[in-house]
Amino acid sequence: MTALLWQATISGVLIGGVYALVALGLTLVFGVLRIINFAHGTLMMLGMYATFFLWSLAGVDPYVSVVIVGPAFFLAGMFIERLVIAPNRGAPESNQLLLTLGLALFLENAALAAFRADPRSLQLGYRLPPILLGEAVVNVPRLVAFLASIALAVLLWLFLRYTDTGKAIRAAAEEREGALLMGIDVRRLDSLAFGLGAALVAVAGSLVTPFLYVAPDVGDVFNILAFVIVVLGGMGSFLGALLGGFVVGLAESIGAAVLPGSLKQLPIFALFVLVLLFRPNGLLGRARG
Repeated sequence: MTALLWQATISGVLIGGVYALVALGLTLVFGVLRIINFAHGTLMMLGMYATFFLWSLAGVDPYVSVVIVGPAFFLAGMFIERLVIAPNRGAPESNQLLLTLGLALFLENAALAAFRADPRSLQLGYRLPPILLGEAVVNVPRLVAFLASIALAVLLWLFLRYTDTGKAIRAAAEEREGALLMGIDVRRLDSLAFGLGAALVAVAGSLVTPFLYVAPDVGDVFNILAFVIVVLGGMGSFLGALLGGFVVGLAESIGAAVLPGSLKQLPIFALFVLVLLFRPNGLLGRARG
C-alpha cells in the first residue's frame, strides 16, 4: 500500500502541474475580463488536435510544436475576444457566461464534424524510457509536461511581476476603473489577457498529447477540473491556481489508487464542497467589494 500511495503521489504531482497551467489561463481571463470562459477546455482540445496534425502530417515533434501552437492560439484568442467577447462587454454576466458556453458548443461540434468522434493517439517516433524514483515509476512524457508547465508558470509570473504590460494587467485585474483613470488601455489588455489564456491552455494541450487521447470531447474534463481548481485556489489568484492544480492532481491520483474506478474523482469534489462551505473565496482568494 505504501508503494501504491507513493506512486499515486508522484503521478498526482506531475499531472497537477499541467492542471495548474490550464487553470492559470482560466484565472487570468477571469481576473482581467471578469468573465467565466466556458470555452477554455475546448481551446485545449483544439490545441491537442493542432499538435496531433502537426506531428502526423508535418512530422513536427509535439514538444517542438508548442512554439507554433502557443503563438497561433494567442492570436486566435485575441481574435475571439475582439469578435465575440468585446461586443458583449456591457451585457449582463449571465449573458456573457452563456456566450462562452455557446462558443464552446460551436467549436466542439465543429471539431466533431471535421475530425469525427473517434479518439486518436499520438505515437512518438522515439522511446522515452521511464525513470525510477524509489518504488515509483516516473513516466517521462508526464515529467516533461510537468517541467514545461512549471517553467511556463514561472515565466508568466515574471511577466506579470516585472514587465510594464504585466503590471498593467495586474492593475486592470485589481481595479479596472482605477486603471482606466490612470490612462491604461484596458481594452487592449482584455484582448491580451484572453490571448494569453488561450495560448496557455493550448500549450497545455500540446504537452499532454503524447500520453492522452485526442477527441472532440476531451476538453470537457479539463474544463470541469479547471473550474474546480480556480474555485479551490480562489478566482483570479495566480498562486491559488498553482496550489489548486496540485491539490486536484493529488486528490485525483490518490483517489484512483484507493477507490473503485467510478469513485476516483470523489475526493476532488468532496474538497470542492468543503472549500465552498468553509472558504467561499477559495484557499488563497480574497473577497471582492
